[in-house]
Amino acid sequence: METAYLRLETGETFAGTLIGKDVQATGEVVFNTSMTGYQEILTDPSYAGQIMTFCYPLIGNYGINEWDDESLALHLSGVIISDVCMTPSHYASVQMFADHMAKAGIPCLAGVDTRAVVKSIREHGAMRGIITKTPDNVTSLGSYQANDPSLVEQVSIQSNQHYEGKGSHVVLMDFGYKKSMLNALLEAGCEVTIVPYTTTFTEIKQLHPDGVMLSNGPGDPKALVPWLPQIKQITEHYPTLGVCLGHQLIALAYGAETEKLHFGHRGGNHPVKDLQSGKVWITPQNHGYTVKDGSIDEDTLTVTYRNVNDRSIEGLKHNWLKIETVQFHPEAHPGPTDAEPIFDRFLHNIRQTGEMNYAFTY
Repeated sequence: METAYLRLETGETFAGTLIGKDVQATGEVVFNTSMTGYQEILTDPSYAGQIMTFCYPLIGNYGINEWDDESLALHLSGVIISDVCMTPSHYASVQMFADHMAKAGIPCLAGVDTRAVVKSIREHGAMRGIITKTPDNVTSLGSYQANDPSLVEQVSIQSNQHYEGKGSHVVLMDFGYKKSMLNALLEAGCEVTIVPYTTTFTEIKQLHPDGVMLSNGPGDPKALVPWLPQIKQITEHYPTLGVCLGHQLIALAYGAETEKLHFGHRGGNHPVKDLQSGKVWITPQNHGYTVKDGSIDEDTLTVTYRNVNDRSIEGLKHNWLKIETVQFHPEAHPGPTDAEPIFDRFLHNIRQTGEMNYAFTY
């Protein structure tokens, strides 16, 4: 194994051992605090274009299995870890972490002082970086831009995919959806049609759905501003659930603003307070942007959840339309079942309302 380096915008350089693909990679360097779930994190499309730093010190100890991938490919640019386990122990393991990275063509640095990397990100904010063998010859850290709409284009499907079910028909708009979202709908008995993020209201109407779900996805929500009129029209006609990026896009469509967090929320232990019940949920999160406090039209939207740590907005509800949004991921279960009522309410709204036969003009 060869020595390679992570070089940050600050000029800081971190040495490690190169595993995976021997290629140079650039991207936004971020970190995730989860203690488990590295396979799901690696395959989450929301990490497109980013270099992921794992805070947990040992990665690969339970190997890679055949069913925990959240998508068919790895979309992140690179991975930074402390210790890599080359002898995984789990009955379902079919591949080592290092072999998984090599097969996916993603460079990974092991043996890095990840505590120092995370400390720098927390101090300076998420920043661009490069994985390279020649850090002294680096002249550019790449052209990664979170406001590039092509990030979503890279991870969204190109044509509709349909899954049969005996229950309500849900259209899942794919901005970079995770398989676990689809599974949650299918397990609830829903018929599901996954559509590209560019699908218009007219095209969705032709599918005759009972409700619409806007998925998670990568990058800056403002990169998708041209699609906001379509999103608003869709949400005015169908019960809608927006998750993560979907939450931010619905907020933008109804006049709110979004802003970049200093280093984002990425992990499986983020406390979120339900403002109606007062209960605190433990939630999984993966986002670098948030709905800006004070930008919401309170005559139209109500804040339903807040992050306990930094008080950022974690959820919204429309005051009269059947629209709910959450910044966290209710289909994942670190709590383990804290956020399940989100899906229950969405499906209840569908059964109760179906397609609304009215639209509003603002």
